[in-house]
Amino acid sequence: MNVDASRQTPFEQHVLPEIEVLLRVARALTRNDADAEDLVQDTLIRAHNGIEHFDGRHPRAWLLTILRNANINRNRRRRPELLRDPDLTFDRMGRAAGPEQTDAFVDLELDAELVRALDRLAEPFRLVIDLVDIQGLSYAEAAQALGIPPGTVMSRLHRARGRLRRRLDQTGLAPRSGK
Repeated sequence: MNVDASRQTPFEQHVLPEIEVLLRVARALTRNDADAEDLVQDTLIRAHNGIEHFDGRHPRAWLLTILRNANINRNRRRRPELLRDPDLTFDRMGRAAGPEQTDAFVDLELDAELVRALDRLAEPFRLVIDLVDIQGLSYAEAAQALGIPPGTVMSRLHRARGRLRRRLDQTGLAPRSGK
């Protein structure tokens, strides 16, 4: 559908094209599809309510700031619930169909170790890996989503990747480099 931009509302023009990015960032922040969708919905409602004050410049940055603040507020409200039930972890790994699938088993073992290594990272490091390496956001977009400078994103990403490499090397699952 090719709609003349002059006929679009500001919400349609600035907000709707960014929904996929918002969902990717929300999934990285919440690590849960349902929570991510709720967070994006909260973000869209806040954006809709504040669109008349938006100057039209940098809509992605504006929306990511709203998303980040909504996530912070949601976590503040949920923190006591999370402290009561620490076993809310969710098994993201699939299962190999049978022992004869050696390649699938090795891939599954590597995936499982990578997930364990990611889970052992402190949250600031895990989030930058998730946003940049998994979700494909730029350094600037990840910085905006997290409310930190791009240089901090790059530094955390470098350190997080090094920690993951060392962890996989310790388990014998990392590919050997020629160093």
